[in-house]
Amino acid sequence: MGSTGHLLVAGAPELLARARSRLEELESFWSRFRADSELCLLNASPGQWVRLSQPTAALVSRAVRAWELTGGLFDPTVLPALESAGYAQSFEALPRELPSGAAPRPAPGCAGIGIRGDRVRLPHGVRLDLGGIGKGYAADLVAQELMAAGAQGACVNLGGDVRAVGSAPGAGSWVVAVEDEARPGTDLAWLALAEGAVATSTRLRRRWRRQGQDCHHLIDPGSGAPTANEVASVTVVAGEAHWAEVLAKAALIAGLSAGTALLETHGVAGLIVTEDGAAHSAGPWERFVTWTPNCGGTSPGSAG
Repeated sequence: MGSTGHLLVAGAPELLARARSRLEELESFWSRFRADSELCLLNASPGQWVRLSQPTAALVSRAVRAWELTGGLFDPTVLPALESAGYAQSFEALPRELPSGAAPRPAPGCAGIGIRGDRVRLPHGVRLDLGGIGKGYAADLVAQELMAAGAQGACVNLGGDVRAVGSAPGAGSWVVAVEDEARPGTDLAWLALAEGAVATSTRLRRRWRRQGQDCHHLIDPGSGAPTANEVASVTVVAGEAHWAEVLAKAALIAGLSAGTALLETHGVAGLIVTEDGAAHSAGPWERFVTWTPNCGGTSPGSAG
């Protein structure tokens, strides 16, 4: 998944190995950099009904639904635009300076995607990128499966998409640090969750240059180009990690005003940080905050 992951389990330690194997399996289903993945096979079969595993079919269904609920701000059909911007191989192998590429084109959207149970059909010209929502959905699945296997509690963090369920070690809540993306290694806030999810979307990471211009991986579906507005990062607290990931990305693409309205319309808590470093809360954000740099104390631990 191109990210660092952390698994915390309260209960039987052998469950960690099971969870890691499951994550490896899900990556083998959803990676766009593995030619034999289900996602790549689906993308290579336009106009055909493709039978998928249950997790992959469920993920595609959630991605299409997220496109509908965000008015197209979240759009999994941006893959051609993402590749056109230069992100055509695993980020670790991506040169930091790229030659010129094709002009950006708007994403086609999900309207023509067919879903029938475990079968999916993509229209010609439509290919999917499930990277962000896939990390969130993997965190959701693994956390739920750990509980079903007997864990007392679990916290799954995949590249900053965090899902916490059950009892945290000790008597307190799960505590999630929100890193300051402009100052790696420092925190903006610490959040306390009984259960739920936190996800951050930012254009300050996964960056490269093309013809002297800065590029990043968050594509505006309407233009097909990397998003350019005043928002640097968005953090969302929601019930599920994949939904927190969707809304964080959609709010960042929408911009400060429209992004705040989007989060409040969907009843989630969020923090939108603009390029000037100002932090703007949305919804019941303060309900979850247990520490900030301005509260007079010191951070309870390093960023994570």
